[in-house]
Amino acid sequence: MSVLLLLLLTLCLSCTHGNSWGEWNDSQLQPTIQKLMKGYNRYLRPNFNEGPVEIGMSLDIASIDAISEINMDYTATIFLRQRWRDSRLVFPGNESVSVDGRLVSLLWIPDTFIPDSKRSFLHDVTVENRLIRIFSNGTVLYALRITATIACNMDLTKYPMDRQVCTLQLESWGYNLQDVVFYWTRGNDSVKGLDILRLAQYSVESYYTSVSEAVYETGQYPKLVLHFALRRNVLFFILETYVPSILLVVLSWVSFWISQSSVPARVCIGVTTVLTMTTLMMGARTSLPNANCFIKAIDVYLGICFTFIFGALVEYACAHFYNMQNQTIEDVYRDLLREFSESNGNGSIPIVSSNQPNQSVEIGSTAEELTGRSANSATRNNVLSKEKVSGQGCSLSSVKDVSRRAASAFTVENPHNIDRRARTVFPTAFLFVNILYWLYYLFL
Repeated sequence: MSVLLLLLLTLCLSCTHGNSWGEWNDSQLQPTIQKLMKGYNRYLRPNFNEGPVEIGMSLDIASIDAISEINMDYTATIFLRQRWRDSRLVFPGNESVSVDGRLVSLLWIPDTFIPDSKRSFLHDVTVENRLIRIFSNGTVLYALRITATIACNMDLTKYPMDRQVCTLQLESWGYNLQDVVFYWTRGNDSVKGLDILRLAQYSVESYYTSVSEAVYETGQYPKLVLHFALRRNVLFFILETYVPSILLVVLSWVSFWISQSSVPARVCIGVTTVLTMTTLMMGARTSLPNANCFIKAIDVYLGICFTFIFGALVEYACAHFYNMQNQTIEDVYRDLLREFSESNGNGSIPIVSSNQPNQSVEIGSTAEELTGRSANSATRNNVLSKEKVSGQGCSLSSVKDVSRRAASAFTVENPHNIDRRARTVFPTAFLFVNILYWLYYLFL
């Protein structure tokens, strides 16, 4: 008897569950991809022969991995989201259906591409990073994760105090404006992630979006553009290049306080600073394009520093030349005095002129002879001067006066004054040039 009761109870329960399952299938079961794809032609765009398809775009900038001045491009990883409405995918209800990304081949999708892209790829770990979501009103959300290397035309004339404006463009490859229309879903708010990016040499200064058209021979195509400005951080270059070059210039000035007789010390300082500055200039150009027409700000500054260092070396060459010239005249005069003191006291007087280095030195034997010779030479000079004036006129005398003044301008009585003036002229000139340099490249 108990066995019969158990059998009846089991039959009743099975009948009850069968009725509820059937009712749920009829009213509550969500549509499947097979039902949506029934009669769907993925080769025809939505609204075919009814107007263009409006496609909304939004971006998330995940990272900007590298910015290259040599290749003039940047590498970025972006999340690209596209929305459009396809009336063929409308289904009842208020919910959405998330479809496996591998079923994208069953749907029509836009042929969006990045025109300035040099290299790009779609991430595929662990599967292709695609997202497809279909809403009940037929709206399709299609998202991709892309890494692309995109060209960016850079102006390096103010490098490293430069500001670069790069763009990210999105265009339709095959559908023109009669077929597809692009728009930003939320204007400038359609782009996320740029505000929180942390780059090695740059900081994102500003960005904005725009809508335009791409005109080609085959027609007019929709285009969306993201503009963003990058400001280079100059602190790294100040510590890496500017401060060492300034210290090298100051080091070259140390030779002004070293005696001119210490030839090895001063030559060693001059040559060492010149070679070190040359190495610094070559190292500063390794991260920049070799073939370009830009005269960069860092090149100008390194050229200024090299000029001052080379000028300090040339200054010592001039000072040493005049010092040796004066020492030669003084040595000759000293020898004449020594010979006069060693003489037998017969009244001979050495006569030397130290004003003109090339003037010959004559030694007279007696005072009387010197007096006679001086009188004769004075008479002879007066006669010769009168003859020259009468024969050649005033033009020759004026030329001689000009040449004598020009020669006196290059005559240095005390070579040590060259170092004394250099101690003031070089720092003052370098400070003045620095003020002009930083005012021009930072504020103009």
